[in-house]
Amino acid sequence: MEMERSGGILLHVTALPGDHGIGAFGKKAFQFIDFLAAAKMKLWQICPLGPTGFGNSPYQCYSAFAGNTLLIDLNILVEQGMLERKELKSEINFAGSQVDFAKVSIFKRQLLEKAFLNFQPEATLFQKFCSEQSYWLEDYSFFMALKEHFGGNNWLDFPAKIKLREPVIMAEYEDLLAEQITFQKFQQFLFFQQWQELHNYAKKMGIKIIGDIPIYVAADSADVWMNPELFQLDENKNPTRVAGYPPDAFSLTGQFWGNPLFDWEKHEITNYDWWKDRIKSSLTLFDILRLDHFLGFVRYWSIPAEDSTAENGEWKEGPKAKIFQSLTDHFGELPIIAEDLGNITADVTALRKRFNFPGMKILQFAFDGNDANPYLPKNAEKEAAIYTGTHDNETSEGWFQNISQRTKDLLLNYIGEYEGDKISWKMVEAIWKSPAAFAIAPMQDFLGLDNSARFNTPGTLGKNWIWRLEEKYLSDPLQRSLEYLNKKYFR
Repeated sequence: MEMERSGGILLHVTALPGDHGIGAFGKKAFQFIDFLAAAKMKLWQICPLGPTGFGNSPYQCYSAFAGNTLLIDLNILVEQGMLERKELKSEINFAGSQVDFAKVSIFKRQLLEKAFLNFQPEATLFQKFCSEQSYWLEDYSFFMALKEHFGGNNWLDFPAKIKLREPVIMAEYEDLLAEQITFQKFQQFLFFQQWQELHNYAKKMGIKIIGDIPIYVAADSADVWMNPELFQLDENKNPTRVAGYPPDAFSLTGQFWGNPLFDWEKHEITNYDWWKDRIKSSLTLFDILRLDHFLGFVRYWSIPAEDSTAENGEWKEGPKAKIFQSLTDHFGELPIIAEDLGNITADVTALRKRFNFPGMKILQFAFDGNDANPYLPKNAEKEAAIYTGTHDNETSEGWFQNISQRTKDLLLNYIGEYEGDKISWKMVEAIWKSPAAFAIAPMQDFLGLDNSARFNTPGTLGKNWIWRLEEKYLSDPLQRSLEYLNKKYFR
């Protein structure tokens, strides 16, 4: 992938300012793009845009193809005549700097149902969308209609005949739930229509959007229910082996993710068609793709599904070059950033370089006293994306507060004089001056926020994904500081 020297901000759409308790694809999102352009930023990185399930994690979605309908902007539906302005008024207090997903979901669902009543399903644009996206939309809409019919239950708890997709029962439920299936398609139509308007505006303003592709899909997803042969499942469709990461210095019992593992032999037999569909879909949404857990394509940690920790897992071989050769034969060179973090060995690096995928560098990982540490900005190769931290890390300010004195000394020795109370800005400068073509930092680090603004703490539930950017932070002084930063370091 060709990389122009660029600066960028990592901020998920849910964290944008805006009405109705969550970031959306409306006016405030367009204003954020204006802010990026004025600050001479060229990149906007976001988390996955899929429909989230329990825990609200964008990395555990009901589909690898569908969109999160909570991001639909209701004001646009008023402008389109599907809602009345007075209907947007609510007794729910949406003020504050955190997303209350439960409140947002109830409020938006009611209004989307009202909008559906004022919508004409025979509209040409809608029919065209359904036709073009049928390769995933039919399955997803049926799946979500069934989930609602069965009280939101995991599909593994559906009645046996529909769980196992017996044709006669499938046809009966398709007739029974026809209106709900159309409603699901309608919501996806709105999502994609609004996102493409926003994406087109970003292109016009010279901003490239980096989207995220998790390697694994959620067990409770349309992807697994409709394609069980592509996953390691038993005859009752229950996962036999699941994903995770082995025990290490950070976790004595390892990381138990619980996602069903792919049956890579079946994917190879189909010439990776499901992955081709996934990449095709993602390329319509984003300009650049961040491929999560790149290591898993070389080797993956396979854990017995009945376990509760990752301790009894074992390494298994992934598809390695076969999948990427198939994808590049089909698409040509892919605009992929490989998330090559973790225990990266020479074969992982060789695979990444073979297909010209830039890797990732994280400044918070750089200070172990080794001058050859690959995460030190001075050691970054040009074809790389360097970050202060990611959505999974502490904010840089919070990290600095929690590290050992030795690590602090190593950091300060590297970045030089430190004056004032915001170390995060010095860390941002350290990556901006690096040789890496892409330099990206979470919005929290430009603002010098501590861990009260942390976006996600892996392995925990309850307080993740809820932080939101207050509109007051998108100030003229910040814009001018970012513009100066990009000009100073030729980004």
